[in-house]
Amino acid sequence: MRHLIAGAAALALSSGAALAGSHLDQLTLQLKWVTQAQFAGYYVALEKGFYEEENLAVTIKPGGPDIAPTQVIAGDGADVTVEWMPAALAAREKGLALVNIAQPFKSSGMMLTCRKDTGIESPEDFPGKTLGVWFFGNEYPFLSWMSQLGIPTEGGADGVEVLKQGFNVDPLLNGQADCVSTMTYNEYWQVIDAGLSPDELVVFKYEDQGVATLEDGLYVKEERLADEGFKDQLVRFVRASMKGWKYAEENPDEAAEMGLEYDETGAQTEKHQKRMMGEIAKLTAGSNGALDPADFERTVQSLLSGGSDPVITAHPGDGAWTHDITDQALN
Repeated sequence: MRHLIAGAAALALSSGAALAGSHLDQLTLQLKWVTQAQFAGYYVALEKGFYEEENLAVTIKPGGPDIAPTQVIAGDGADVTVEWMPAALAAREKGLALVNIAQPFKSSGMMLTCRKDTGIESPEDFPGKTLGVWFFGNEYPFLSWMSQLGIPTEGGADGVEVLKQGFNVDPLLNGQADCVSTMTYNEYWQVIDAGLSPDELVVFKYEDQGVATLEDGLYVKEERLADEGFKDQLVRFVRASMKGWKYAEENPDEAAEMGLEYDETGAQTEKHQKRMMGEIAKLTAGSNGALDPADFERTVQSLLSGGSDPVITAHPGDGAWTHDITDQALN
């Protein structure tokens, strides 16, 4: 009963209505995925009152398998969205001018997890295999990686068969795929919990393969940055959010518990969320919120190297990101 009551209170807080006074500036954040420790910094900032201290009432909207953050912000359903840079840059090239205003995640958690009994020991063993890949914008880093390796993604003895993977690891467990897409903080542990041991698996972290792209950045529509009042809200939002992230890094178990209170589905477990937060802390470590231009260039070059079908066809230029917000937030 306590969890249900706390969850109701949390929902009221996240709606920015019942417990946030009308004197506070309203701002809506769209998450990339469902409520989980991946977004703990924002829930910590909400729960600890960091947003309210900045005169903000922040509404946090969970994502899900049928929610594309870029579409939500394009339709003005949110002021800020959490998105991976490949999807944001692809959208920008197609006409939705998104700008990265902050980058809480320094490292990538994406990887391929393969069963050892498939004979895969290195990327050179991929041809002829079936690889599970997430789509909805998450396929871009994978396609760029395969292009750099010179491995076709249309099947055949010299290529790989791409299985459009749902947001689970079932294809690896039931033998549909030799490898599946996983995140260090989530799906990998679903494989372990399903009964496979680490010794039975081979993992290929995108970071280790030199093809990692930036994940979980904060993006807004470029046109809105002409509004000085909105920029001031963003400065306060980023300052409070990064305070939340650093608190989460230092207090991972507490942060995971805070996020659990905002899970309307009741699907998350304390064990999984605490384990996830421990991994997430490794990805946010080293970031003060300001995007590293070198990380941006690495991401762009990875996306441009898509062979005949690159994720983006031209360098997006410096306009795709700004330090204006973090410079003020961090000073």
